Amino acid sequence: MTNPYPHELSMGDVYYSPILSVAVLSFLAALLTVMLLNKLKLSRYLAAPSYVFIAIMALYMVLIDTFWIKF
Repeated sequence: MTNPYPHELSMGDVYYSPILSVAVLSFLAALLTVMLLNKLKLSRYLAAPSYVFIAIMALYMVLIDTFWIKF
């Protein structure tokens, strides 16, 4: 039985793991979310904003992996 999802992504002649693209996309999504929280001044209610950034990034990693890019 073959896996329908690719194990590697290629850009030109360079192969890289799909987790790299998931990590980059989740970082950018978390960055946008934190910027939105800062603009709405909701980040002042958070005790440790840096930990919240990592938690949001981890949440996005799970969601992107589950629903979009499978690795």
